[in-house]
Amino acid sequence: MRRPPAQPNQPYNRSSHRNPPTPPFNAPAARRLRAALSMGPGHVAYGMRVSYGLPYVTEDLVIAWERELAAPTSNELTALAGVLWCSPGELLGKPRTLREHRIARGLAPEDVARAVGHEVQAYLRMEENDDWRGTDRQSAALAEILGLTIPDFITVTGREARLADLLRSAVTTRWQAYVRPVGKMVPLDRRLLEITLQELHQHYQGQMTATLSWGGGSGDSSAAGREFMDGIVERFWTMVQENSP
Repeated sequence: MRRPPAQPNQPYNRSSHRNPPTPPFNAPAARRLRAALSMGPGHVAYGMRVSYGLPYVTEDLVIAWERELAAPTSNELTALAGVLWCSPGELLGKPRTLREHRIARGLAPEDVARAVGHEVQAYLRMEENDDWRGTDRQSAALAEILGLTIPDFITVTGREARLADLLRSAVTTRWQAYVRPVGKMVPLDRRLLEITLQELHQHYQGQMTATLSWGGGSGDSSAAGREFMDGIVERFWTMVQENSP
């Protein structure tokens, strides 16, 4: 590949570009895709400057992205994907917010706003504040256009913290009392939900009992309990998957 004309190579200064929150960037994927095209960081920077109108992108900035010293903004990610002949989703880590899921699907805000029946500016405010506000119909439309799984939907609509609180109460008290509250939040078959909450309760109680029976002090028991509680939502979804038909 012909090397682009030499460009002034100014060191990247993080403070020189104040950007909105960046999407989760998959630096190893970016390096791998660039290498597969036999391109150097300078070629990538040149393509982004010339083809996408980003004059500040230098070789040093591309290297900073690949070394995870910085992360591209949404616009930069789209341009980088264009230069590397891939979709933006191939350069993303696991999306967790509305904006990140939209970028991963290669959709414009207007596309999502139109699909869910919101004004564009209203939808953008929800993205910026991580605060989804929609009816059941609009939520279903959101899940469809963004390809959201149930766990993804719970996360992007800001319900994960509430779910975690319910699950913590379920494992420390009577799990049966939380089948209905959790079911209102998570659209799962009731029997599947009952089995999962019962197992989650048994795992927690079993772990706490084992910690004490091994001779662990109150500190060991507390540490084990905190670790379980910190990952309780992930444990819940894993058990749901394992118990699903």
